[in-house]
Amino acid sequence: MLARLARGEHVGEGHWLVADRQTAGRGRLGRPWGDGQGNFMGSTVVQLTAGDPSPATLALVVAVALAKVVKAFAPGVPLQLKWPNDLLVDGAKCSGILLERGGNAVVIGIGVNLVSAPDLPDRKTFCFADGGAAIDRDRFADALVIALVDALRSWRQEGVESIVRAWLPLGHPVGTPLRVSEQGIDGTFDGLAPDGALRLRRADGAVMLIHAGDVELRRPVDKGE
Repeated sequence: MLARLARGEHVGEGHWLVADRQTAGRGRLGRPWGDGQGNFMGSTVVQLTAGDPSPATLALVVAVALAKVVKAFAPGVPLQLKWPNDLLVDGAKCSGILLERGGNAVVIGIGVNLVSAPDLPDRKTFCFADGGAAIDRDRFADALVIALVDALRSWRQEGVESIVRAWLPLGHPVGTPLRVSEQGIDGTFDGLAPDGALRLRRADGAVMLIHAGDVELRRPVDKGE
């Protein structure tokens, strides 16, 4: 889709490309993302228009839409969002979301481990089949198309704050220890700012606003250690 946009082709909003297999999946910072037949691997385009909120906040929009669909298909699985858009089950990653801009459009790539999960050297992964949820890829895709249209409508008509309100009940609790990896900054989760930025409370009580970054959940420190 990025190549089509680069050639000047128009890719209409709401169109999806869903792959049965992929050979060069990648995530943030160029990390490889595994291929698994039966998993959801799809991309779509958002055409940016005048008056839209910041494109960076689309990460929250996608997370909210995806979490809504996952919870509908796997209601018994304890799902949690990690800022801005990772889906976790018991701390293990079960999806990947990557947003890349091409001109006045944003290509959204989404992978969800429905039947298998890649082995990653630096983090735990989870697939819904192992959690007892048998999810049909095509039915999942149909539901996600509708959920993202609804979330985008709220984003445009009601603003980012409506998405923040939907994200917070799905996210890690206030007080969760976090680290912003690139900067090596530690703190605890203190909610989200109205514009969707992460509020990181430092040990001295000061609050930093993080607008972009790779965030890790940290193990709470045992004061007896």
